[in-house]
Amino acid sequence: MTRSNPSARLSAIPKTGVLRALGTMSGTSLDGVDVAIVETDGVAIHGFGASAYRAYEPVERAQLAAALGQWQGPQVEAAGEIVTRAHAALLAQVLAEDAEAGADQRAVDVIGFHGQTLAHAPRTQGTLQVGDGAALAAELDTPVVWDFRSDDVRLGGEGAPLAPFFHFACAKYLKRDKPLCFLNLGGVGNLTYVDPRFEAAEDSGALLAFDTGPANAPINDLVQARCGQMMDEGGAIARGGVVETGALELFLAEPYFARMPPKSLDRNDFAEMIDLVSELTDSDATATLTGMCAAAVAQGMEHCPEPPEVVLVTGGGRHNPVLMEMLRVSLDCPVAPIESVGLDGDMLEAQAFAHLAVRVARGLPTSCPGTTGVRACVGGGVVSVPERED
Repeated sequence: MTRSNPSARLSAIPKTGVLRALGTMSGTSLDGVDVAIVETDGVAIHGFGASAYRAYEPVERAQLAAALGQWQGPQVEAAGEIVTRAHAALLAQVLAEDAEAGADQRAVDVIGFHGQTLAHAPRTQGTLQVGDGAALAAELDTPVVWDFRSDDVRLGGEGAPLAPFFHFACAKYLKRDKPLCFLNLGGVGNLTYVDPRFEAAEDSGALLAFDTGPANAPINDLVQARCGQMMDEGGAIARGGVVETGALELFLAEPYFARMPPKSLDRNDFAEMIDLVSELTDSDATATLTGMCAAAVAQGMEHCPEPPEVVLVTGGGRHNPVLMEMLRVSLDCPVAPIESVGLDGDMLEAQAFAHLAVRVARGLPTSCPGTTGVRACVGGGVVSVPERED
């Protein structure tokens, strides 16, 4: 692959001022890769730039799915190669298009590369995101920050969720002055309670974050197995069904829901959910899994220190009108897609890792006791800088 922007060659990431950062994210739903540019100094958001998406090919998705839950071996190595290659292609495209957008536009200063989570068991084995950030730095001639979660786990944290520090910056960008929640409904659901009355994200009480429970992953797995569809598009299958209350009660009896946050999940921690609906029709089973997602969020909301002014929903789940209506019925505050405040719900996670990359480069924390349960504020991440040619 040819280098997309040779002028972006840097010996180090600038230590002051606003940077143009390019973030990447591929989530547990295994749909594809998101990339997005954010202008930030690591504290405040100064603007948003271009974004793009690349779907995983069916064969790539199948190989990634086969490696889920594994920590090593040939399938993990193959998954890492797929992730690196897919990200490299999309990043190169965006960097090239960004360079052509205007002669007076500064090059991208740094890339925040999340990689693909294959396994997450912070209390026992750790966390594993595959993908080679150093190879991307060399390929793209741009510094790359990656391996964001490992340091947090080593210091006793859950390693997830990591977007809350960006959510805090978003609340400030939106000039909010009352507590609000960001709800990401990807493969797993996670909730961030933000109190923008605090000065900094790392201030005690500014943030509370945790995984609420499974979200799209079990729904996708069910409809793929039964209907041959990637997802319940528009909630069409669930809309014709009825929630089985017995299965829902068994689901909510899981010990995870009794744990105090912060807490996090692996994509497959609730794989038995599908067994609870195995005897139901396609529509009833899908409706029940959708109801489980909403009920898990409602349970999680009880941990908020104050009732939030609004819950802003991001991630693929916000496109499911059945799920959104279940949330509106279940929660005691307004629920709205994040587009209602002018943000991009498809790119928020990628934007988050752009912001976090700058925080890592500036020596700022990316997680704290209120977001991951880590013992002290920590700025996790490895910085890979391309070698200069003499």
